[in-house]
Amino acid sequence: MAAAAGGVGEAVETEDPGALQPGAAPFGNFPHYSRFHPPEQRLCLLPPELLRQLFPPEGAERRPILGLDVGCNTGDLSVALYKHFLPLHDGETCLGASRELRLLCCDIDPVLVERAEKECPFPDALTFITLDIMDQRNRKVPLSSFLSQFGRSVFDIVFCMSVTMWIHLNHGDHGLWEFLAHLSSLCQYLLVEPQPWKCYRAAARRLRKLGLHHFDHFRSLTIRGDMASQIVRILTQDHAMELVRCFGNTSWDRSLLLFRAKHTMETHPTPEPPTERQKGTD
Repeated sequence: MAAAAGGVGEAVETEDPGALQPGAAPFGNFPHYSRFHPPEQRLCLLPPELLRQLFPPEGAERRPILGLDVGCNTGDLSVALYKHFLPLHDGETCLGASRELRLLCCDIDPVLVERAEKECPFPDALTFITLDIMDQRNRKVPLSSFLSQFGRSVFDIVFCMSVTMWIHLNHGDHGLWEFLAHLSSLCQYLLVEPQPWKCYRAAARRLRKLGLHHFDHFRSLTIRGDMASQIVRILTQDHAMELVRCFGNTSWDRSLLLFRAKHTMETHPTPEPPTERQKGTD
């Protein structure tokens, strides 16, 4: 993920760092990311009915829910999200399902994107493209082109999973601010999984150990500390979004935060967490 390789983050520190040479992926574009952070450990925090709650069907001809997965890596999490929210199994026809949910998945690394395309079991519903989300000149056309196929101007939901740190380290405080501004302008809902500050230190340390270049912005960052709170502050105070819900933390201590553009508040009510009685009947 160069300014975008998401679904990606630093490798777990308890793993052998030499095996994957994680410092050699300064944009987060690890080739085997899901081995360290399996999609299931995120999905168990997300209600399968979430998208149907946020976007209830309207009328006889239901328009598809459009999602953008920023920094999709090899697509493992993209596919898992698609199956989780529908749900579907490999080999099951998705022709009808693709009318319900369509995902545009992007990553800065063309090798990872090519692998994602080859291995995707739902090619009718998931589109993979190589894109640097921080490239202001070249990002508009592919995003607008996808949306225009459905007569839309924004995505219903954007997934930003373990991407914010790599944007921040490679583009600085202003880059992070601009990245969040851009995402908030693209969607009605935004699901973010920020990396905590300890991951920044670990990423910088790995780079030094491998004798590679330092992250140019690391020492000058003023946005630091509790990064989940910092992301909430920027999105709510600067980019007209409201924190709807925190789904809890993954086993690697990252929170899943759902935001909503304030102009959608009246048309889309806040989904309520399941009651204890409802949990017992699931």
